[in-house]
Amino acid sequence: MPAFSAPDGTRLAYRVRGEGEPLLCLPGGPMRAAEYLGDLGGLSRHRRLVLLDLRGTGGSAVPADPATYRCDRQVGDVEALREHLGPDRVDLLAHSAAGDLALLYAARHPGRVRTLTLVASRARALGVDFTPAHRREAAALRTGEPWFGDAHGAFLRIWDGTATDADFDAGTPFFYGRWDGAARAHAAAEPAQTNDAAADAYASTGAFADPAAVRAAVAALDARVLVLTGELDGGPLPRVAAGVARLFPDAEAVVQPGAGHFPWLDDPARFTATVREFLER
Repeated sequence: MPAFSAPDGTRLAYRVRGEGEPLLCLPGGPMRAAEYLGDLGGLSRHRRLVLLDLRGTGGSAVPADPATYRCDRQVGDVEALREHLGPDRVDLLAHSAAGDLALLYAARHPGRVRTLTLVASRARALGVDFTPAHRREAAALRTGEPWFGDAHGAFLRIWDGTATDADFDAGTPFFYGRWDGAARAHAAAEPAQTNDAAADAYASTGAFADPAAVRAAVAALDARVLVLTGELDGGPLPRVAAGVARLFPDAEAVVQPGAGHFPWLDDPARFTATVREFLER
């Protein structure tokens, strides 16, 4: 697996899928190894995916200072990867919790971003959060699912802070548009791919200290932006994602029908077509 050095000397690894112009991909979780992104539903047939394992995950080394797991302190890692790869400006894709990292990167290095693709992404860096009410609203869309009765109570407990480990397992179907074999396998791999201690530190105090400054920076961003969300996802709800898109000067919000938090699994062809069309426009 290829690797490079972060500004603090931590050795960081990345995966490469496909050929052609690079698309830098930041995984969510938070702090889940990039393996779970796979080839993003076949997007690797059209772009060379450069999938970064964030520090302390996958093939990347554990840093000497665990405080560097904090999201804002990983912005330098993304810039080091860009410098390692060579292009002056990059196409950047971020999923879920990595949306915050991508936003902070764009705010700090606006001239380095050519396009930004935010997939089911968080936006705490902009002062936008996803509330328990949002999650309940999305969950109510799934009442017809055969697993709804067993999973609903567990899912609500996740967001009110009373969940057990069993509840986290039982509530997992809500994150997927289709709770089939592929989704089950994808979910089952999550514990082994996630650095829990790093995840706890990722959004710790100070990570998103100045959302007004980040909003001001992205309001002047000279880059095209795609904000893609699943119709059935509560983090973000489609209307919340549309609000995030309005904070950029050149952005579009796309809702993928029938998709949850991992839209490239729910409908690979639709996901790939949407992202490819945006990148190639």
